[in-house]
Amino acid sequence: MKAKKPDAELVCKQFEDALAPRLRLSTTDRAVYYHLLRHSRFESKSRLHFSIIWLARNLGLTEETVRAALRRLVQHRALRLVERSKAGHVMDVRLPEEVPGARRSRAETRVAVPSPDCGNLEEIDFMRTPEPRQAIHAREGGVCFYCLRRIGPQMQCLDHVIPRAQLGPNSYRNLVSCCLECNSRKGERPAADFLRSLYREGRLTGAELIGGLQSLNDLAAGNLRPILAPLLRRSTS
Repeated sequence: MKAKKPDAELVCKQFEDALAPRLRLSTTDRAVYYHLLRHSRFESKSRLHFSIIWLARNLGLTEETVRAALRRLVQHRALRLVERSKAGHVMDVRLPEEVPGARRSRAETRVAVPSPDCGNLEEIDFMRTPEPRQAIHAREGGVCFYCLRRIGPQMQCLDHVIPRAQLGPNSYRNLVSCCLECNSRKGERPAADFLRSLYREGRLTGAELIGGLQSLNDLAAGNLRPILAPLLRRSTS
């Protein structure tokens, strides 16, 4: 897939000055992102097909370390998982300016401060209307929060990390986008227990399990904020 070749110097400045600090990326995350960027956008390709073994060998890292970094970058939406199979991974590699987490710093005050349009993000019921629900799906980038499979719009649903039966709220801190299968199988089990069951079944690696548990902590802490204001502005225009 051809893409316009970006200004490498500008991209590096945007990444180091804005995106990496904003997302609190580790040294490993940065190395993985830069390597994929080098072999994709810097070669006029937006999409890259690669294997974990190839990436690990090139960077001198273990496969588990690389898998964990990829999961974090997908969660942060610096990468978008298109396909995962025995033949390898297919990823869309986003430039820093294309990553929602980078844009959020400019829009954060509009989202966090109460306003007639969207109110305080912490007070919004994300199940009430389509726009907030779509914001949760967009946050996950079309990937199931639990099993990491790529899912189409017709197979997406929202799951309460803390079930409604246990008084779990309709907050962005308690809602994730997942596939219909995971939503059905999880039921009213705690999300962490469900992730561990996927690991025992071989559907998640050890690194992916650790990454999933960390994502649950980030979710509860309010670190995985959806981008809501633009959606609401479109719906009211």
